[in-house]
Amino acid sequence: MSAPSQRPLGERVEWTAAKRPARTELRGSRILLRPVDAALDAEPLYALSHPPSGDPSIWTYLPDGPYESAGHLAATLTWAQGSEDPLYFTLVGDAGGNGDGRPLGWASYLRIAPEAGTIEIGHIWFGPTLRRTAAATEAIYMLARHAFEDLGYRRLEWKCDSLNAASRRAAQRFGFTFEGIFRQHQVVKGRNRDTAWFAILDKDWPVIADGMRAWLAPANFTPAGSQIEPLADLIARARAAAEPAAGAAADRASGPAAAAAADSASGPAAAAASDSAAGPAA
Repeated sequence: MSAPSQRPLGERVEWTAAKRPARTELRGSRILLRPVDAALDAEPLYALSHPPSGDPSIWTYLPDGPYESAGHLAATLTWAQGSEDPLYFTLVGDAGGNGDGRPLGWASYLRIAPEAGTIEIGHIWFGPTLRRTAAATEAIYMLARHAFEDLGYRRLEWKCDSLNAASRRAAQRFGFTFEGIFRQHQVVKGRNRDTAWFAILDKDWPVIADGMRAWLAPANFTPAGSQIEPLADLIARARAAAEPAAGAAADRASGPAAAAAADSASGPAAAAASDSAAGPAA
């Protein structure tokens, strides 16, 4: 009778299911993420994303919008107020006390799977005054930090239309790893959507967080508010700083004690076991 085959298995995980995100505020130094309030948010969000003064291109790759009126958008926001997945936030330029509390954009957690430890951030749009600002980066940092550090998720996902070059660049700037294209993944507004997948894993988050915190620090900005060092460079530096520690751990794992264990495992007893498995009975 042949010996049972040893098929490869994933690493054993000692892990407790993550927590489901709550409808609560996430407050940073530059921006506030708060639960959606249709009565407060519909008019300003509509104005940011529709003519005459807004940017309707915000809706190009999103599954909803543009809307016929602020009232039409308010109906969607009323639904969003009660949704658990996606769980929506309004981005408000208030947090440090320097803003006027006006809504500047929208974001959500979605495809929330606490039992698997996976969660996605999506349905993200930034109004014109929020784009390419430190507050926008801080909003993404806060969503990621909350998912990993407060709620205990193992994997944070970012997905977008593969043709949405701006979203793909943003994902990689924020430290997400590109994982591939799901072809013919969806039909959105009557058109095919191939979806680009990105993710950050919990083991990757500490160095990405270090890079993001360094970028967001006041010392990284000139008096005029321009960045001194790019985010990608600071994340790369944090990764490089973490590598010697990882290398030292690997050296310890492959040092004299590990070599002795390997010799023991490949000695006469191991050879006998190998011979037995390959002998006549096998």
